[in-house]
Amino acid sequence: MHGPPPFVATPVARPGPGLGVLTQAGGLNDDLHKFSENTMAIQPDAGEFLQQWMLWQLADSAFPTGGFAHSAGLEAAWQQSEVRDRKELASFLEASLQQLGHASLPFVTAAFDQPARVAEWDGLCDAFTTNHVANRASRSQGRAFLAAVERIYPSGLRSVNESEPLACGHFAPVFGCSLGRLGVSRATTAGLFFFCQLRGMVTAGVRLNIVGPMEAQILQQHLSPVAGRILQNCANLTPENIAQTAPLLDLWQGAQDRLYSRLFQS
Repeated sequence: MHGPPPFVATPVARPGPGLGVLTQAGGLNDDLHKFSENTMAIQPDAGEFLQQWMLWQLADSAFPTGGFAHSAGLEAAWQQSEVRDRKELASFLEASLQQLGHASLPFVTAAFDQPARVAEWDGLCDAFTTNHVANRASRSQGRAFLAAVERIYPSGLRSVNESEPLACGHFAPVFGCSLGRLGVSRATTAGLFFFCQLRGMVTAGVRLNIVGPMEAQILQQHLSPVAGRILQNCANLTPENIAQTAPLLDLWQGAQDRLYSRLFQS
């Protein structure tokens, strides 16, 4: 009878953190090298990361701008049975995006391109926004956004009011000027403006029980190509090109104060 084979010790490397037990001689060095390479590949540039972090914070629903207090006329349209389901909500949102591109985006980009003239764009925006409900909502959001940005990013933002005080503080010119001074690119500024406005209207649809949360997110995703096309078509419009493209939206928003009961301010 043969006895058991003689025991031969196999070199076992000590595991590094998160690497597991390595049973091959030299495997530890190879895996450490790969781990180091992979870590360097996923590490973002510090400046780029901080810029992205700021954008995530600005896009966060917790950022205090007061946008969720407004429905952009959706509540009045819903109470008047003009928007009753997902299909009609999608139509409302697409019309709102068209209006946003032609009536608001030119003020965003003008204030971004020429921040020294932000008081002029603010005054023109006030004159153009004749609907008293929409005007009030724009002022409220603009002042809240400016106050939040100046308090949260004091080291990266000189006051928008430093050259000439803003008489009204409308949201679109304040948004464009603020993000430009924070170092955000023009295209990203326009895209973030569209995203925040669409998100606010979609959220209003959920709170009004027109659609559910999951359906609302699906709808927002389906509208992203539409928003992209409108942004592309309207990116070079100036305040001289501003236009009202959806008069019904203006009428619905103007009727907000006449509603017997209401959830939103506008």
